[in-house]
Amino acid sequence: MKFKLLLLSILISMPIFAQDYILDSITPKYGHLINFKANTFQYASESPYFKKLFSDFDSIYAGKKKKLHVFHIGGSHIQADIYSNKIRTYLQNMNEVSLGQRGFVFPFHLAHTNNPTNYRIEADNDQWQGYRCSVRKDSVAWGLAGVSTAFRGTVDQIYVKANYKNYTKKPYTFNTLRVFYNTWMEDYDLTIADATLIKSDTTNYDGMYTEFRLNKTVDSVALNLKIKDPNCVSPEFLLMGMEFMNDDPGIEYTSIGVNGASYAWYERAAYFEKQLQLYKPDMFIISIGTNDAYMPKADFKAEEFRAYYENFIQMIQRANPQCAILLTVPNDDYYKKSYANPNTAVQQRIIIELTKKYRMAVWDLYSVMGGLGSSNDWYNAKLMPRDRIHFTQLGYSIKADLFLKAMVDAWAESTGKDKTLLLNHFKHLNE
Repeated sequence: MKFKLLLLSILISMPIFAQDYILDSITPKYGHLINFKANTFQYASESPYFKKLFSDFDSIYAGKKKKLHVFHIGGSHIQADIYSNKIRTYLQNMNEVSLGQRGFVFPFHLAHTNNPTNYRIEADNDQWQGYRCSVRKDSVAWGLAGVSTAFRGTVDQIYVKANYKNYTKKPYTFNTLRVFYNTWMEDYDLTIADATLIKSDTTNYDGMYTEFRLNKTVDSVALNLKIKDPNCVSPEFLLMGMEFMNDDPGIEYTSIGVNGASYAWYERAAYFEKQLQLYKPDMFIISIGTNDAYMPKADFKAEEFRAYYENFIQMIQRANPQCAILLTVPNDDYYKKSYANPNTAVQQRIIIELTKKYRMAVWDLYSVMGGLGSSNDWYNAKLMPRDRIHFTQLGYSIKADLFLKAMVDAWAESTGKDKTLLLNHFKHLNE
């Protein structure tokens, strides 16, 4: 699906909303579109993994210094990082100890596709070529990001900014920078432009990254990339991502998304699991599925989708057997703008069955929206564009607030907190 231009038009044409809680104010106008009763983390109360997760959230909420890592994976909804960034901001603005490191990001601008607005990584774009695992003709090495960008020139400088249009009360900072790339090729020298910042640099060939430890905390840095031998035949520096790291406790929220991605496409990322093993996620939100079902009803293979989904759950559990995994049912959509896609209802059944099997939790966005055909109602209300697959900026903001409310309700039930008081805490974070 060619969503790139559409998504860019959404981002350009819509105003940037602050990270305020808007669910209360929009309910009189849009509340009839939302099935509030379905807006829950189903089965979370029966999951030992979510009981532990909410206990950890509660510790941070109480002001205790603790590290907690959330991963959120999906397709174009997550690459844009609109609603996922709003969730990130809620969690990281919770109190003085909740802002963790920014963590893993990808320089989408250098791959010539839409970049989240909350960080910037810039260079001479004309010298870089992007490759996505979701593009059939592309064939390079992919890791955790599912997208890579290649430099084959002589020299360039990469400007890295951990903050851009983000809404965290404090800026992101880092004293360690990891650069993920094809370490099996040594065609280029990669250095920090300001040599006085360097405390040490080490290359991890198995993890496929070079780690620069700095002697002070910064929020931006410049990197020099230079070919070692100008006579080298077919040189290549394949950038797979970066990671902004520091020693602070708090919540880290990593979003991984590629336009058009599905389980089959992510399976092409040969180094995905190897790089995931570098972490131990406490919560993993799975929002893959829209592209898996974007096809005529006769072409959708339900059991193949189930197998892909189950294999992905098992991969996450290999990284951390105690990880709380939130399965999410994709939103209702229209196939080629022509008719409501019936395959999502089949996905819903499979995802709920897997939720029960693995004793996890599920957020059923399909039901929250109103089920089959509801995306047309959301489109008529200007909460989705004409494709009736993505959301407008306001639609994504509503989606984030629905997610927050469902999470807070489950959190309150698990820990015995007053859910109204807990939600009010998040509602008034920006006042």
